Amino acid sequence: MQEQTQCPSCGGNLIYKPGTQVLQCEHCGTEVEIEFQAVAIEENDFASALEQYSSGVEKEAIHVTQCHSCGAKVTLEKNIVSDRCPFCSSILVIKSDEFLTRIKPKSLLPFKIDKNKAFELYKNWINRLWFAPNDLKRNAKQVDSLLGIYIPYWTYDSDTYTQFRGERGDNYYVTETYTTFENGKPVTRTRTVTRIRWTPVAGEFSLFFDDILVLASRSLPKDHTDALEPWDLENLVPIDERFLSGYRTEVYQVDLQEGFSQAKSIIDRSIDDEIRRRIGGDHQRIHAKSTHYQNVTFKHILLPAYVSAYKYGKKIYRFLVNARTGEVQGERPYSILKIALAVLFGIAVLVGIWFWFQSTQSAHQ
Repeated sequence: MQEQTQCPSCGGNLIYKPGTQVLQCEHCGTEVEIEFQAVAIEENDFASALEQYSSGVEKEAIHVTQCHSCGAKVTLEKNIVSDRCPFCSSILVIKSDEFLTRIKPKSLLPFKIDKNKAFELYKNWINRLWFAPNDLKRNAKQVDSLLGIYIPYWTYDSDTYTQFRGERGDNYYVTETYTTFENGKPVTRTRTVTRIRWTPVAGEFSLFFDDILVLASRSLPKDHTDALEPWDLENLVPIDERFLSGYRTEVYQVDLQEGFSQAKSIIDRSIDDEIRRRIGGDHQRIHAKSTHYQNVTFKHILLPAYVSAYKYGKKIYRFLVNARTGEVQGERPYSILKIALAVLFGIAVLVGIWFWFQSTQSAHQ
């Protein structure tokens, strides 16, 4: 790896150039093409992988550094002796690395958007925020506030077979009479009322689910990483460590089995939708269901993003840029001072309007 990322011209570091298939020297600009053979992205058998000494899943031993502030585990290049955590901006002092055995990622999406483009997208997003602290906007003027990182994910494929029992509700309408009072006298009226006729329904069906995506990180807000989707998973390439050159890689914290539990929750919602579709009618009730999973496979993949962390008060706020599409998501703090000033300004405007109205009224009297 060291030989592959050393510049042949000046000996400097070669880093991956987003959106290309070349490594570029950060000192002299020399470019070296990444040559690799396109091969099919393989699926791994889930059941075999859960066995402790499975030979069907390739593992690797790596050195990782854990942030003592947020708990994130990241890999750093061997010549790095200090850095800052991409997830909370705390200082990382590499005194000793943890030796970890993990399931090896076999495919990734390379960075497509470079840091300058991502920074412009991030800065524009920050500038549109109302009542944002001034420190945050100053932070958004520093390109180094964005760090490129590969985020770990699992994908799962599965055949499913579901049996269900429920009820179908069909609307029908009846006319009923009622008594009301008009001018103090009782009057009989009619109205149309909607009723529901319930019919028992049972059935079974099979569905195949492909590439159910599960975040394997606990260091990032899940709702915002979910909002980075969709990812162009059809463009996954076999992992080549040269694509990682110049970027950090987070180690998964959600293991394979827990990831599949999360995938089943996603699948379960889709199965409920399919049950309701099959029940039909105007209303549906699901009383019981049973789903069996078969031929479960998985992939461990890395997806690229730029991350910025900002501390305001006692809380860490994180911002993310999808390094494939440019989608920006993040948490945002509010400046209490700016909100208070805006409220006071609004009150002052209302008071001014009231005094103007009063003076106008007095002038007409």
